[in-house]
Amino acid sequence: MPGIQAANTKATVSYSVQGFRVNLASLDLNLVVALRALLEERNVTVAGRRIGLSQPAMSAALARLRRHFDDDLLSRVGGHYELTALGLALLDRTATACDLLERVFTSQAVFDPAHEEHEFTLLASDYAVAVFGAELARVVHTEAPGIRLRFRQPPTDITENTGALLSTADGLLLPHGIIGDFPAVELYRDRWVYLVADDNPEVGEQLTLDDLARLPWVTYQRTYDAPAARQIGMLGIEPRVEVSVDSFQLMPLLVAGTRRVALIQGHLADRLDGLVPVRVMEPPYDAVPLREALWWHPVHTHDAAHIWLRETAARVAETIHGKDDRDPADRSDRD
Repeated sequence: MPGIQAANTKATVSYSVQGFRVNLASLDLNLVVALRALLEERNVTVAGRRIGLSQPAMSAALARLRRHFDDDLLSRVGGHYELTALGLALLDRTATACDLLERVFTSQAVFDPAHEEHEFTLLASDYAVAVFGAELARVVHTEAPGIRLRFRQPPTDITENTGALLSTADGLLLPHGIIGDFPAVELYRDRWVYLVADDNPEVGEQLTLDDLARLPWVTYQRTYDAPAARQIGMLGIEPRVEVSVDSFQLMPLLVAGTRRVALIQGHLADRLDGLVPVRVMEPPYDAVPLREALWWHPVHTHDAAHIWLRETAARVAETIHGKDDRDPADRSDRD
């Protein structure tokens, strides 16, 4: 099986912060590794041992870093070191920078999935793993036995520092309406439905807006359903949240046997049908559809392994509810 070859392209990247331009050519990237070790260990000797430098060499690296930042970074307090305010600010940024550099220098020009050993990390909710991730894993298992998939729950602050988050993973499974300004592969459409208990006598054959305003809710704790939640707010309904949970798949269990109502995705409701005594009900309004996408950091765009991942994801997405259910414009990679 022929491998996938990365495009031969040139790119120019520059960084400027508040008018201060950083000349990357003048920087020693080894100092980034040293900075991370120093900030995380807060001990010169231990940090040096971690990256294979002697104590004098690590002290020299700290001195260079202090000159560059014009800050102590580490301040002695009693018998130990504490991070300065700038050191604390750099702690997460340095870890992100190291992860991004590692991904840059492990990029491949050619990728043969049948023979490669590789791990992809995808940030995804339990809904996305159940509906899409499981199908992707089955295809990968068959076609690329040396490829490993690692699914991680995205953090709650996903909208606050999306670029840094995407730089630490190979992709993010998330619907449109939450983040933007990053390349994405359009995957599939889904619909929103409501769940009520089978034995809830307060809900008739059709759900009403009055039901949604009156009944207590089970909600998802993160921003995944933000567009749908905004639409409910525009209808003048403020959900009375009785239970919130960090898993879409647990929501039916928290609805069963109660007066509660929950909003979940139609594909997930189909997969859970018959497992929990709940009724699936259509919204009493024209609910905005969910358009799931695979988002990635631009650093991955021309990497051969990542190109294969995106192409495979798009192919798997076609099987979820067929080519005819998708917009023709949604079938292409947006770079």
